Amino acid sequence: MTHAPDPTLPQWPSAYPASGATAFLKRLNEDFRVTELPLQVPSGEGEHLWLDIEKDGANTAFVAQRLAEAVGVQERDVGYAGLKDRYAITRQWFSLYLPYGKEKRETPDLTQLQHPEFKVLGQRRHVKKLRPGDLQGNRFRIVLRDVSGDRDAIEANLQAVASQGVPNYFGAQRFGFDGGNVEQGRAMLAREIRVRNPKKKGLYLSAVRSFVFNEVLALRIQQGLWGKALPGDVMDEAGRPTGPLWGRGRVSTSDEAQALENAVAQRHATLCDGMEHAGLDQERRALVASPADMSWEWLQADQLVLMFSLPAGTYATSVLNEILSTTEPDRHTESDSAALGDAAEPL
Repeated sequence: MTHAPDPTLPQWPSAYPASGATAFLKRLNEDFRVTELPLQVPSGEGEHLWLDIEKDGANTAFVAQRLAEAVGVQERDVGYAGLKDRYAITRQWFSLYLPYGKEKRETPDLTQLQHPEFKVLGQRRHVKKLRPGDLQGNRFRIVLRDVSGDRDAIEANLQAVASQGVPNYFGAQRFGFDGGNVEQGRAMLAREIRVRNPKKKGLYLSAVRSFVFNEVLALRIQQGLWGKALPGDVMDEAGRPTGPLWGRGRVSTSDEAQALENAVAQRHATLCDGMEHAGLDQERRALVASPADMSWEWLQADQLVLMFSLPAGTYATSVLNEILSTTEPDRHTESDSAALGDAAEPL
């Protein structure tokens, strides 16, 4: 069984003409390789032990739990910069709060830790804990199998993506299975349900905030304004126009840009008003994502390999969606749905 993009979320528009091509993504874990690009490398001294880990079929939280168990610390003493895909081979850094004992030789050698879904490639001490967002970005190597369609159209979109970038949409994983986190967030903000779990509340707020950003970006694409600066736009450090991450305070745009963002906010008044009352502050996010060092090769007539780097917070799916349509194995289980069940209760 395969799983196509979620039909309950809007079909947000693409920036480039659809190639009409299709491909299979993540048939094997090694088809999706991600290497974290850290902000810094560990210095060799300090109370935190940094671990360079390669995961194969395990999610980040699972590895963090196993590491905490292995050295006898609380999960809160384990740090990591970002969440990585489970159905992939990913390389990322973790940190453990392990103050020196009486002698430095007491530091455990975790490269000897045996687990079928991950391995510690190296370890080194550092002065600080790894925290979410402590990374430059990620390097991807993606194998697309059973590619079918117009090869010239695929190549045209590859060239366009490499030279002009892609819409910086939040990926589908941000919204939960079948977009459920957005609906839960809407119900929470409309006070139809009460969410007691702080982590779930944060998850739902993040999904709703990302949804509104995608709606702004989609409207700009529909109006032929993607990648173009509007009067009143707020630009980022790279000179790219930005969109709103909704929260308290006036939007920082003006003129045409502000009018467009306010139009989206009015359409989703329950979400935007709720986010303001939830205590989120206005932030901005680039509307354009630019893959770096992008290259590709055809291994066979129906197998395409893509390689590129993206800054932190940017989704590889935003790149793939501008090239062709992908289908993944359907790995969802009933337990995935149940995981959300204890987070909310009807009012």
